[in-house]
Amino acid sequence: YLGVMPAYSAADDALTTKLVTFYEHLKDSSVPSHQATVLLFDPSNGTLKAVLDGSVITAKRTAAVSAIATKLLMPAFAEVLCILGAGVQAYSHYDIFTELFTFKEVRIWNRTKEKAVKFASSVSGPVRVCCSAQEAVTGADVIVTVTMATAPILFGDWVKPGAHINAVGASRPDWRELDDELMKNSVLFVDSRDAALTESGDVILSGAEIFAELGEVLKGTKPALPEKTTVFKSLGMAVEDTVAAKFVYDAWSAGN
Repeated sequence: YLGVMPAYSAADDALTTKLVTFYEHLKDSSVPSHQATVLLFDPSNGTLKAVLDGSVITAKRTAAVSAIATKLLMPAFAEVLCILGAGVQAYSHYDIFTELFTFKEVRIWNRTKEKAVKFASSVSGPVRVCCSAQEAVTGADVIVTVTMATAPILFGDWVKPGAHINAVGASRPDWRELDDELMKNSVLFVDSRDAALTESGDVILSGAEIFAELGEVLKGTKPALPEKTTVFKSLGMAVEDTVAAKFVYDAWSAGN
């Protein structure tokens, strides 16, 4: 796949387009599944101002949005973090989640155990490598799914009542990470209703009802409901890349 994600933010005076290639590697590859470039333009005249590493921006902004959702939606006493998947997004989520929150235990599971072991040995804190997704999920307060799964790998009867799930993978309308039971018995938050109803297999195929966009919670027009079992389905929005790219560019310009 080649994705083109243009966006304009008047508030940030920023105009960008992200070009992202997405290749599903059937065998583990040294090449990332997602590679991206962000082009930053001058909104007043269309001049190209910068070419930025979109892969880094994508990893950082996706994890940042998950962290915002988690801050709003996770249970009051969250002690166990579980990450399903061990790719680029697993690392970016681990970094920001361990920076912002205090978890007593972090667990990881990956389809290829060697990658989970590599992850555990390369991050800054202790991580428990689990032999199955169920082992990793059982009793976890916050769960992050960042996998290449096309069929459910997380099941509702494993999930602790009141847990919060950030569902980041399965970005196609026929792909799943979460089963019907979890989708239908959780309060569902999304980054974009329109995107979720056209792009997310977890939402479309389960028929789950969307309770709110994350922006509605931030604006105070919808409640967060952290006492409930919550799912945040993240598909990513082009404006997130725009704001992040402008932030990087401004910081670089100030340094020069």
